[in-house]
Amino acid sequence: MRRILGIVLAVLLIGGVVAVILAGGGDRDPEHTATKTVHGVIGSEKAEFFADPDVVKALAAKGFTIETETSGSWAMDQLPFERYDFAFPGSSEPAKEIRGGAGVPGSHTVPFFSPLVVVARAGTAQVLADNGLARMTGKNSGTLLMGEFVNAVREDRTWQQLKGSGAHPELLGRVFIRSTDPASSNSGALYLAAVSNVANGHTVVSDDRGVDATAPVLNKLTAPQGQQPPSTDAPFREFISGAGQPLVLVYESQVAALLLRNRPPGDMVVLYPDTTVNSDHTFVPLKDGAKALGELLSTDPRLRELAVRHGFRPQNGVQEFGRATAPHTAYLNQGLTGINQVGTPTVKVLQKLAERAKG
Repeated sequence: MRRILGIVLAVLLIGGVVAVILAGGGDRDPEHTATKTVHGVIGSEKAEFFADPDVVKALAAKGFTIETETSGSWAMDQLPFERYDFAFPGSSEPAKEIRGGAGVPGSHTVPFFSPLVVVARAGTAQVLADNGLARMTGKNSGTLLMGEFVNAVREDRTWQQLKGSGAHPELLGRVFIRSTDPASSNSGALYLAAVSNVANGHTVVSDDRGVDATAPVLNKLTAPQGQQPPSTDAPFREFISGAGQPLVLVYESQVAALLLRNRPPGDMVVLYPDTTVNSDHTFVPLKDGAKALGELLSTDPRLRELAVRHGFRPQNGVQEFGRATAPHTAYLNQGLTGINQVGTPTVKVLQKLAERAKG
């Protein structure tokens, strides 16, 4: 009888352990979930996203621990790919070069994207509007008219030559937009792509003839800036603090993230260039272990929600972005109304444009 009872108790005990495992398997605490570590190189504009404790927790719940290091998106193709499981540049063109250089077959994914915008003080934006270089769509939003702006740069116009600038003593010298180093930084490279398109008769620059035709105006945009920063982080922080240049090129995601955190934007006006190139954050799996991560970033509801919290627009996520940013439409052009999205030169052509722009 004791042997029979012992066997019965043992069976019940084993069954109980199995039941506990099965019942708890789907909702285990991420801190105690076994994870696979993948190492990637990312554009600096995504560093805060991957460092966010909520993102770390969401990825751990799906079995991933992510280690990242940052690099300029347009310089990633020069890195030793064997060191990484994935690359995550801020544009599709460098992603193509990365895939080719690493000899990786298959496709890449774009989990989210962000337009480029120019931030300005209210007085500065009004001066631009009064001189036909911008069109205000609200107190804190507007459109930068790229054709007119490029013409002003070609003509070496200064702020002092613009009517109404006398009321703003900070508006001095040649008119330009503070941007990042186009030789390595994604935002700086995409800015050159957009300006060169306008200067090239609204055509993507694809050869040396186009480079020669657009180089003078690109140099006029770049030369007055002196040393250009490697990322948009510092110029945006300076602007928000009340310092910095009158016009600063940043990602919409930076503005949206600031607003979603309910941080005071001051008298900031957000100008959307009417001709632009979106920053398509493109995930390139370099090793098989990272493929599932790209899919998660694209499709997992929680990770998409967190991407929006950091100001990014998920692919096919118009409603997600719209709902989250509904209280901030005074600043954000949710539907990107009136914005012409143009193509990007190849990496090699853009490198030539950057060299000529920097002189």
